[in-house]
Amino acid sequence: MQKMEKKQDIGLLIIRLGTATPMLAYGIGKLIHGIDYIKGLVAAIGLPSVLGHGVYIGEIVAPVLIIIGFRTRLAGLVFAANCLCAILLAKTADIFRLNENGGWALELLAIYLLSGVALFLMGSGRLAVSTRNRWD
Repeated sequence: MQKMEKKQDIGLLIIRLGTATPMLAYGIGKLIHGIDYIKGLVAAIGLPSVLGHGVYIGEIVAPVLIIIGFRTRLAGLVFAANCLCAILLAKTADIFRLNENGGWALELLAIYLLSGVALFLMGSGRLAVSTRNRWD
């Protein structure tokens, strides 16, 4: 049984790194290039544009927490919520659309969203900075 748990912990680490690292790159890109587009999307639906700054939490803070394994369940929930907001704000037209290669136009966001939900449900595993809190 010990061997299986070790493999699960390595698998969770791979999921954490493989999901959060690319999303962190998106967040860094937004730090460099700004979020005027996102603030415009938020304002267009009648919400204060300042809420667009939440993207930094979803694309920088949550991925860093997921990568290091600190409060991974909470970070996974925030990560998934960020993806859902991206779908609702910018990608609703793509929900039932295929891309030019025949794949689902939302596949990457869907993978991110579902990975965030999975991390919320499973936690970080033992290969993490913190493992004893209920949000880990």
